[in-house]
Amino acid sequence: MSNTMTSFMDDWTDDKLVEQAKKGDREAYSELIRRYRERIYQTIYRFTQNHGDTDDLAQETFMQGFRALQHFRQKSGFYTWIFRIAVNQSLNFLKKKKREMGKEEYDDNLLDREQLPFYSPESASMGKELGERLNEAVNSLPLPYKSSFVLVVFQGMTHGEAARVLRCSENTISWRMHRARKMLQAKLKRYLDEVQNDMPKI
Repeated sequence: MSNTMTSFMDDWTDDKLVEQAKKGDREAYSELIRRYRERIYQTIYRFTQNHGDTDDLAQETFMQGFRALQHFRQKSGFYTWIFRIAVNQSLNFLKKKKREMGKEEYDDNLLDREQLPFYSPESASMGKELGERLNEAVNSLPLPYKSSFVLVVFQGMTHGEAARVLRCSENTISWRMHRARKMLQAKLKRYLDEVQNDMPKI
């Protein structure tokens, strides 16, 4: 896509780009990819934890989106629609991987860094380990909880937006987030207690 065309399309709404793409305008669809490529990549990576797999799934997401574009009735926004495809691709990938590895089903959700009293510049040396522990805990969550967590926490979606992507009720998302938070707190409690005990008393 030329820089002139990209600049020209910057002001176009997603709906307008979709309409043009449905008419066969590949540059319009390329602009949609440009707008959401990074967010789609980040979302998929939260599931796969592997850049190679993420590259493949992100590419397949947008290819599937282009093939299915004529069936997109635009009752929801394009990003909700393409995110749904990305999440479905990711979940199918993990289920296939689980079957191949013969592992039990994964589980999922939420803990804010701001809620951790020791997460500060002074405790930066613990930040990497904390991040690794938190990442492991999130990845161990069941898929329904993990998918809700990824969309709400890492992608900043509202419960309503996540519900539309995952095709469930907003109450279901809220319940999953509540349960996920409890599960993460339980998984991380021992580690957090150890860190708290090791902190110098002020």
